[in-house]
Amino acid sequence: MQQELIHIALVVNDYDEAIAFYTKKLGFELLEDTYLPDENKRWVVIAPPGSKGATILLARASNDEQRRFVGNQSGGRVFLFLHTQNFDKDYTNMLSQGIEFVRKPSKQDYGTVAVFKDLYGNLWDLLELKPEHSMASRLTAMH
Repeated sequence: MQQELIHIALVVNDYDEAIAFYTKKLGFELLEDTYLPDENKRWVVIAPPGSKGATILLARASNDEQRRFVGNQSGGRVFLFLHTQNFDKDYTNMLSQGIEFVRKPSKQDYGTVAVFKDLYGNLWDLLELKPEHSMASRLTAMH
């Protein structure tokens, strides 16, 4: 049996501000934005351009408990990992869009990495893996 992770829910304050951030500042694609009247919410799905992997479901916080976790879904740890095939280009583009990096680029055994914040404060790795890394061949196969 084959299974795949297809969506990761990201709790947000507002659909439109999240869509604007991810599509305009990070260049993600808006794959779906459907209003669900029975639940008074939207099904909003985004993904990095050309990605064939899991997508992000933007889920608006609907109560105080959920709002507490907006921007801190992983307790202050890096939450999401954005792989790139051109670290320098994407890093420069993100800086020009005003993306805040909390950890500058560094070379590691596995590749090049820097940590940035999204509009709510969630931490992300911008990551370019070395070709010999075990995940690199997996990512190449997906594209």
